[in-house]
Amino acid sequence: MTARDAYDRLVAHGRASTDIGAALSLLSWDQQVMLPAAAHAGRAAQIGELTAILHRRATDPAIGDWLAACEESELTAVPTSPEAANIREWRRDYDLAVKIPHDLAVALARAASTGQRAWEIARKDNDFQAFSPQLKELLELSKRKAEALGYAGEPYDALLDGFEPGETTATITPILVELRDAIRAIMDAVAGAPAPAPLPGGPYPLADQEAFLAEVTRRIGLPPEASRLDVSAHPFSTQIGPGDVRITVRYDTADCTKALFGAVHETGHSLYSLGHDRGDARHGTPMGEYVSLGVHESQSRLWENQVARSLSFWEHFLPLAGTHFPQLTGLAPEAVFKAVGAIAPGLIRVDADETTYNLHIVLRFELELALVRGDLAVADLPGAWNAKSEEILGIVPPDDASGCLQDVHWATGAFGYFPTYSLGNLYAACLFEAAGKAIPDLPQRMAAGDFGALLAWLRTNIHEKGRLLRPRDLIATATGQAPTAGPLIRHLRAKAAAIYGV
Repeated sequence: MTARDAYDRLVAHGRASTDIGAALSLLSWDQQVMLPAAAHAGRAAQIGELTAILHRRATDPAIGDWLAACEESELTAVPTSPEAANIREWRRDYDLAVKIPHDLAVALARAASTGQRAWEIARKDNDFQAFSPQLKELLELSKRKAEALGYAGEPYDALLDGFEPGETTATITPILVELRDAIRAIMDAVAGAPAPAPLPGGPYPLADQEAFLAEVTRRIGLPPEASRLDVSAHPFSTQIGPGDVRITVRYDTADCTKALFGAVHETGHSLYSLGHDRGDARHGTPMGEYVSLGVHESQSRLWENQVARSLSFWEHFLPLAGTHFPQLTGLAPEAVFKAVGAIAPGLIRVDADETTYNLHIVLRFELELALVRGDLAVADLPGAWNAKSEEILGIVPPDDASGCLQDVHWATGAFGYFPTYSLGNLYAACLFEAAGKAIPDLPQRMAAGDFGALLAWLRTNIHEKGRLLRPRDLIATATGQAPTAGPLIRHLRAKAAAIYGV
């Protein structure tokens, strides 16, 4: 078998697995959006069976043979070629997949499906004890996964690496500490300044919010013919396949900005998905996949924060908002910009202001690290959450629904995911700063409703790269310098100065 023959077999195998994975994604989307309550047990079994098929395909010994035929061949002679990148990343995926026992992979998928439903009910009922058994199971399975994968430092590193290749507890901790300290300094600086006036209260009718979100997401680049907008207990986005992305939000008739920022955030994810997998020759290969969750979050956080919370955004969209919400007519764009940028620590992460958001990540990172290390028992999580919330945010949740039950991540076994949000914020600031240098009139373009220039820059520098480069190298190549917290801290300080005059 020639190297080219082996490579073609890897491509065919990858495309078939990707298409099976699309069916799995569709089942998961349906479970969170449309599934009847009585169907959840059956859905867990269906997800388990598809996961079993995918795991068998991912660990097929033939993959190892095909890779061996490709490695050290002419296909890898140029390390930066798409073929070389695909071979490198297929090797990484295969070597990790074969470490996970088949029964463990299926058990994790089933537990994530049942955990999702158990969390939805527990959150609605404010009943942590009802969810506790599922959380214990997911934590223990995740620990087994970490041991199977192996690690140089500690078990949490193996889980974090699954979301952000190359990152460890040792590399992520100083980033979070730097952000925490910088944010606290900003909060201290604005403490004595008058707070900007809030937006007028509701009601903001659901039908008007839906119409507004549909137009906003369309104008910033999300094709209506390739997307859906629905409602779920926790906002999310998913790609079913090329030309098929789904986003969800949750609405609040008293505050239209919650759904707005949620929709723009998830649109950022979807734009990235559509940009790296367009159904072309890259489909089913690593070059047609996202490189990491941190980079994925950089796209959602960039559109949510640097774009949707900017003055330019409201200069363009406030007239449209006024047609749907009469209470906003007569407001100046500057007033809305200041209202949505106000620093106001709150309980709910997805509703957090741009400045204090990373404090929510610090809280979750410290707790999940303690859970994985065995320093914190699941039964003690509510009390530990409340204590951390008071320490970090200065607020004690009145109940578990607004405390340790507010996020879905642990209910699906996603231990190690949360730090990617802060990495996403950091990467987003680096990228937006670089985009501003490449497009000097970017603020004016956005104020005029032209978001295409920014999207095109992101397409070229991030989306189309797939997994060609590792996360930090990708950001460095796009911006011309290694990623640091500097651009994010500068951005937050500048925003505080613009809003509070400090």
